[in-house]
Amino acid sequence: MPPVDMLVTYRPKVGSEARIEELVHRHWQALQSAGLVTNEPVTIWRATDKRSGRISFIEKFQWKDEEAPGIAHQLPEVMAIWEPMTPLLDELKLDTIERLETART
Repeated sequence: MPPVDMLVTYRPKVGSEARIEELVHRHWQALQSAGLVTNEPVTIWRATDKRSGRISFIEKFQWKDEEAPGIAHQLPEVMAIWEPMTPLLDELKLDTIERLETART
């Protein structure tokens, strides 16, 4: 099975930004320790909405295969990160992404 590229957007509730940032920074390490992601390094961005000033965190990583997310739900070390996130988020977007051809110049 091929790897699955993910782009996850975490939109924290106002006042929860620091805690979500901490959890996001621990997330990939937990997935990697469990053998659920490829060796492709994680990329994390902090995004600020130009209109509202609201903060989001965006994480790009690669599941090792399509079964890995289901396995993650069964692991206490992963759930120790996911469960505290839920009440702190206004929105969570889980997008699978695929690379298209490189932009033309």
